[in-house]
Amino acid sequence: MAEDRSFERLAALTDLEAHGAERAPARLKSRIYSALVSQLATEGPLASLTETKADGHRLCVFEHAVALMPIDDDVKRRNPCRVCHARVLGERMNHAPIFWPGCPYSEFHNG
Repeated sequence: MAEDRSFERLAALTDLEAHGAERAPARLKSRIYSALVSQLATEGPLASLTETKADGHRLCVFEHAVALMPIDDDVKRRNPCRVCHARVLGERMNHAPIFWPGCPYSEFHNG
């Protein structure tokens, strides 16, 4: 956590636009995010969607629906983004028409 705060302070001190630096394309951010979550899933179970929501993190509309379902917690620990059209669009388009609140792919393209 201390490392996260250090990086956040460093990022706040860095004015990328003043130095002419470009932001990474949303498509690249989407692919990196997908790869990171896939890697996390291979290393062990992900946090359940119910736990994630209880910890104050936002869920997209589909994750929220899965979290509300009376299903085994093992299912809620899987990555529903793997089968979501927003991931597919986010990874393949530069300005994907994704507008789901709480969706990381939507945030990459609209944020």
